[in-house]
Amino acid sequence: MIRLSNIDRVFKVGEEEVYALKDVNLEFKPGEYISVMGPSGSGKSTLLNILGLLDRPTTGTYEFEKDRITSLSDEAQALVRRNRIGFVFQFFHLIPRLTAAENVELPLILAGMDPKERKSRVANALEVLGLKDRARHRPDQLSGGQRQRVAIARATIMRPSLILADEPTGNLDRHSGSDVIEILENLNRSGITLIIVTHDPALGKRARRSIVMTDGRILSDRPPDPSS
Repeated sequence: MIRLSNIDRVFKVGEEEVYALKDVNLEFKPGEYISVMGPSGSGKSTLLNILGLLDRPTTGTYEFEKDRITSLSDEAQALVRRNRIGFVFQFFHLIPRLTAAENVELPLILAGMDPKERKSRVANALEVLGLKDRARHRPDQLSGGQRQRVAIARATIMRPSLILADEPTGNLDRHSGSDVIEILENLNRSGITLIIVTHDPALGKRARRSIVMTDGRILSDRPPDPSS
């Protein structure tokens, strides 16, 4: 499904070149559940941004579902990002002036979907996530856990094959965080590939595959040790 080959991401800091990613080689199969861990500055978020087509590698190739992403135009990458990749962020990134339903509906509007189909799909997504009675509420009228569930509904409304989650429980209390992870894991069990960036070792160990990064490189790539 996904292949990263010899990926470097270099940033210029004054006259110095700084490697955010260095010679990264990874393959992900459809339906995998992967955690990406490492200290701050290890390259986790840069990796996620490249996987999500929010950034381009300086060198190397990225293949996603048989498409060579690195050779696509910005417009073609935007279509892949919109239709096939869902994002869940720590800080939700909901639009404050829109209701929960309107936030979820936005990707469908951008895709040009028929209004009747849009409304039906949004209503179903909110009901599945226990938000039917919060459809008309704005983000500031929702709890943190409810906002993250709205964000998940928005991330999956286009029925993507890949979900990228960046510290999805980092802004939530333990109970709300557990609910959010259970929702994401249920989506993974339905066949969606799930990649989670996290600082939380307990969350990292829930994944069936754990990647640890340091200084822009892959330090280890293995199933988590249940005894650790």
